[in-house]
Amino acid sequence: MKQRRLIAGLLPLALLGCAPQGEPPLLGYVEVEPTRIAAPQAGRLLQLHVARGDSVAAGGALFVLDTELERGALDEAEARQRQSQAQAQDLASGKRPAELDAFRARMATARSALALAESDLARQQALAAQGFVSPASLDQMRERLRSAQAQQAQAQAELSAAELAGREAQRNAAQAAVKVAEAQQMQAETRLAQKQLFAPLAARVEDTYYRPGEWVPAGSPVLSLLPAGSLKLRFYIPEPKLASMPPGSTVHVRCDGCGAGFDAKISWVASSAEFTPPVIYSKDNRAKLVFRAEALPLGAVSLTPGLPVEVSARGGA
Repeated sequence: MKQRRLIAGLLPLALLGCAPQGEPPLLGYVEVEPTRIAAPQAGRLLQLHVARGDSVAAGGALFVLDTELERGALDEAEARQRQSQAQAQDLASGKRPAELDAFRARMATARSALALAESDLARQQALAAQGFVSPASLDQMRERLRSAQAQQAQAQAELSAAELAGREAQRNAAQAAVKVAEAQQMQAETRLAQKQLFAPLAARVEDTYYRPGEWVPAGSPVLSLLPAGSLKLRFYIPEPKLASMPPGSTVHVRCDGCGAGFDAKISWVASSAEFTPPVIYSKDNRAKLVFRAEALPLGAVSLTPGLPVEVSARGGA
């Protein structure tokens, strides 16, 4: 009987000793936000330079898709660019040297013919003054001179036109065609470059989704990376604690294998509650409301995605 009374007296003390000290921690887990790498162009996966779990430096090669169509398009664009440049240069330079020589020869012939006509007319005029040439013959010589003058003027006009470049409108059109060809070439080069992807920053390869030889649709991720800073903690804050744990505040985190734990800074808190009961918010039930929150570890920590964690206000148990 005395033993039962002794046990009954010690039981409240034992329960008091087992009672938790301070407020219970908030429960959460480790989550990561991977960077998914995809090519904007579709194609067959030729090479995959990394594997799951590999570390890759910034600028390191990740994968290559087939480039047969893109290389053909680039060759065509380069040929068009050379063609348009040649046409623009041809319009800017006028006739070819051989053609210009022909026009100059015609001009020289016209000058010679004009000089001969002028000389003959002068002789005929002197003879006419002495009465040896009829007026009709003199009129013929004058007509011959006018014809030679017209032929020289025509030859001069043809030579001047041959020495000029193409018309301004034609030259402008040719220059515009050159710019269009250059833009098409740049587009072809860009599409070709998009078939080979490199790491945008140093990271660890989380997973790969295709194997060499498989067809990869445009925009479909081929692999995912875990760069530094992609790890975060997700937990839920009860409504009564919401005001004391705003974004920017520091919390203490514990987990299995974390030793004494580490600190983290709350980076985001949801603006609306989750698991909200369909009743009016009274003082008794508003404690059931929880707000999803995220925190970023302060300092370098190695955590496995999905690892459960316990979060408490800084200085709490």
